[in-house]
Amino acid sequence: MKFALAGNPNSGKTTLFNSLTGSTAHVGNWPGVTIDKRSGFYKKGGGNVEIIDLPGIYSLSPYTPEEVVSRNFLLDEKPDCIINIVDSTNLERNLYLTTQLLELDVPVVIALNMTDALKKEGGEIDAAELERLFGVPSVKISALVGDGLDLLMQRAVNAAKQKRAGRSVLDSGKCAGVINAIKELYIKDNISNPLFHAVKLVENDGIETAANAAFAAKAEELKKGVETGVFEGDFEGLIADARYRYISENLAAVQKKPAPRAVGFLTKSDKIDRVLTHKVWGIPIFLLIMLGVFHITFGENFLFLGGWLIPESFDSAIFGSGALNSPGVIIFNLMDAATSRLGEVVSSALPEGMWYTSMISDGLFGGVFAVLSFVPQILVLFLFLSILEDSGYMARVAFIMDRAFRRFGLSGKAFMPLVMCFGCAVPGIMATRTLENKEERQRAIFLTPFFSCGAKLPIWAAFAGVFAMYRGLNAELTVFSMYILGIVVAIVSAFLLKATIIKGETPPFIMELPSYRAPKPKNTIIHLWQKLKHYVIRAGTIIAAATVVIWFLSSFSFSFEWVGADGNPEGSILGLISKYVFRWVFYPLGFAMGENGWMFVVATLTGLIAKEVVVATMGVFAGMDGDEALETEGSELGGTALGGVIISVGGMLGGLNVAIPAMFAFMAFNLLSVPCMAAVAAARSELNDKKMLFKAIAFWIITAYAVSLVIFWVGTLYTLAFWAGFAVTAAIVAAIAGAVWHRLKKTERKG
Repeated sequence: MKFALAGNPNSGKTTLFNSLTGSTAHVGNWPGVTIDKRSGFYKKGGGNVEIIDLPGIYSLSPYTPEEVVSRNFLLDEKPDCIINIVDSTNLERNLYLTTQLLELDVPVVIALNMTDALKKEGGEIDAAELERLFGVPSVKISALVGDGLDLLMQRAVNAAKQKRAGRSVLDSGKCAGVINAIKELYIKDNISNPLFHAVKLVENDGIETAANAAFAAKAEELKKGVETGVFEGDFEGLIADARYRYISENLAAVQKKPAPRAVGFLTKSDKIDRVLTHKVWGIPIFLLIMLGVFHITFGENFLFLGGWLIPESFDSAIFGSGALNSPGVIIFNLMDAATSRLGEVVSSALPEGMWYTSMISDGLFGGVFAVLSFVPQILVLFLFLSILEDSGYMARVAFIMDRAFRRFGLSGKAFMPLVMCFGCAVPGIMATRTLENKEERQRAIFLTPFFSCGAKLPIWAAFAGVFAMYRGLNAELTVFSMYILGIVVAIVSAFLLKATIIKGETPPFIMELPSYRAPKPKNTIIHLWQKLKHYVIRAGTIIAAATVVIWFLSSFSFSFEWVGADGNPEGSILGLISKYVFRWVFYPLGFAMGENGWMFVVATLTGLIAKEVVVATMGVFAGMDGDEALETEGSELGGTALGGVIISVGGMLGGLNVAIPAMFAFMAFNLLSVPCMAAVAAARSELNDKKMLFKAIAFWIITAYAVSLVIFWVGTLYTLAFWAGFAVTAAIVAAIAGAVWHRLKKTERKG
């Protein structure tokens, strides 16, 4: 048997899917998390019941790509039963979709979700009366805690064994005669689901009229005799009104509403929202929350206790030196110590001076371990992001960002897929399907690389740790700055795109904010497990293969002579190509300068495959050069390989001082340029236009180059003369602000 889960966004549909299948599908609190259908098997059904999780939709009209996905599946795949999950706390809106599903010739079972939450508010639903009203089974459930799920599936299995003909709540409405006449035409033509198709044709549904032009002409003739009143020939509006009228007229017998609230009464969610979604303080509070998350993940002076502790009370490589490390740094140090020890054991067991020893210890282990060392910090970060998401707060972020970004060409609905890119750009790009406006969808795809994904996090963490020890830069602020840089560049880019190559108005954003809820530990664990599995699998496949290839190209010359034996990777195939071909392209950005600048060029190029490979590449190079060769004066890391490689860059312009802006330019380029091949493939699929894809790739590269160029040279000015750097920065900010102000004023005058 094949069951389809259909329901509105935020109705708990994907939570139900996970509870029924034991699946690891991610649960979110905003529309667009389920961007395509997912399948799993009912864990108590012996593998006989397949459950399809369809995208969250408000109707079966073709307004968004996800509505089309759900509609096509229900019509073409012919599921044995539709489980329509309904939010009991918002019954009237949710039942609109139900009235459309009932018009299909498919058994339907209504799952009244969140009845426990409704009961706490003092409300109640008469499931038996609802069942009588709609003529299909209705079951009270709570997907979050698992109540009523066995009964739901039992009734769904029983319903699937019986044929069902579609019925409509429009039977007694003004359009009933026209619908029945068109329905007969579909029946004579042996078309399945004739009632559903007839209703859609009367609504002037675009897909339906295109597929059945002859029937559409007949429908237009019949509709001439229908009095539409205030709708003035708008049959779609007339039918929508009839559906809502039927629901509202019959809802009193089904639902006991909570007692009316006193004027001015505020729920807990309302009280919290008065602070978190404040029109002035909403965005600063969001930034402070994110800074706190980064502090817990990357801070090397946890809760800023360093100044309060007894000097040298902490002097541990794991827990901190002079101050207590944050939980994220502690578990990173533990992981780093474990991988380093394992690498030493493997290296000592292999014969010295052999090429295959270098391949295993420096290439494979050096690269893969460089990535795996940061996995604990990645999990800590995503633990907090998952909590913020599951609690309902990230939906509020989209709401407050809508007010801030609307004039720049982004709506809050477009911001939600971009927020998803903090996890991975691929689902973020695919989630742009939720956007109705083609131009806004394209703009959002163009901006996806600018929101730092989890694969880029090891880059920021690696350099933040080195900067903190060499120059005393705050580690969490270093990481935070990359996220803020991405958001700022996205805002400016959205403005430029709307004014140039992707014009078009930003559609209005209407969103129902979910109530705040305590995150469910199971969902959080599932989310973290998915992240862990993702990194481990990539480390064992793509990254492992890439590091071996990088090691080979960095260890052998064009004559296939092993140059790794004398520690001369610059004379290798990769070293020579980078030094004499690609290095000069990146030279103006600073990070290609110095003795080891070519290594960063290679890391940038290999990062186009997958961003995790950037740190893996640096790990390979650091291991090949060895600690002694890279030990640099003033190193507080004890001459660690990665630290030595970093401070060697920019040596031609002043050594360490220039290495800092050069490395920020390196991080900026990897943040803003082409994300990875998987994301490019996703963008190609969603843009569905090769010319637009090439524009996107060119836009990413040009933006990354321009921003990195500014960061390096302005940063260098700061190191040489602070006043000069400040003056140039002020001029750039003023120029951007002036251009934006001029454009906004011009737009207002046109409006």
